[in-house]
Amino acid sequence: MSDASVAGFERLELNAVKDGTGESRIWIIKIIFFILCFLLVLEGLTYKFILPVMRYPKITFSGLQKYSADDLSVKLSGMNEKTWLRFDSAQAVAVLSSISGIESVSVVKHFPDSVAVAVTERQAVAMAFVNNGDRSIPVQIDKNGVLFSINNRKPASDGSIPIVSGLPVEHLSDGMRIPVKYKDLIDQIAKIQKLPQKYFAAISEICVVPKEYGNYELVLFPAGSHTKVLTDRSLSEEALQYMMVALDVVRSIDPGVSEIDLRYGSVSYRTGTDWRKS
Repeated sequence: MSDASVAGFERLELNAVKDGTGESRIWIIKIIFFILCFLLVLEGLTYKFILPVMRYPKITFSGLQKYSADDLSVKLSGMNEKTWLRFDSAQAVAVLSSISGIESVSVVKHFPDSVAVAVTERQAVAMAFVNNGDRSIPVQIDKNGVLFSINNRKPASDGSIPIVSGLPVEHLSDGMRIPVKYKDLIDQIAKIQKLPQKYFAAISEICVVPKEYGNYELVLFPAGSHTKVLTDRSLSEEALQYMMVALDVVRSIDPGVSEIDLRYGSVSYRTGTDWRKS
């Protein structure tokens, strides 16, 4: 073999070695690049999805009127210390629904770390006073006849919420209801409240007087007057208008009227111990 042939063979072999080394380096670089990309994607997924669900939930409240977010957060204090993943929506609903002044609750978890709580508060239709140990406390009654405590929340001061006395409720427990037979009275009061006129601003108290056989009548106490009005269990706009007219007429006849009776289709009134008809 000639020297030229040997030299050519050696150059060819050297180029092959160089080409193999270059391709290996390229593959190594590609592998390193893909590993780095994978790590970056994994880190992004960790920060976006994994770490948030391990954090404490961010709870937001909506629908609050008389309660505050702090009031309800205290009730959930044992739950909002858990991670978002472990936060129990059903338990949160049960806890908040146990508050007498809340009518309904919905709790929805939003990925990755937020919890939305929508609250519907009870709206007072009437007020009453019930015994609580050694004292009498004011409570509110909603349209469904549910009693709920006032706490630090002030009822409406525009005369739209009347005081109802005489209800057979001796002791208060959260979420209890008035007896069913008085539900019609609450319905009538709620209907009158929807009217533009503030009829209950002219009445300081509605007293329920039980009768035999489970019925009852009403005694109305007009605001700013010592005269009480006896009426049946039907309370309506027409009945209140009739009461006001009768009250004005009778007091114009005799200012010393103590009672007016509207129960039997005619107007009778009493001064002292004497009953008279107008």
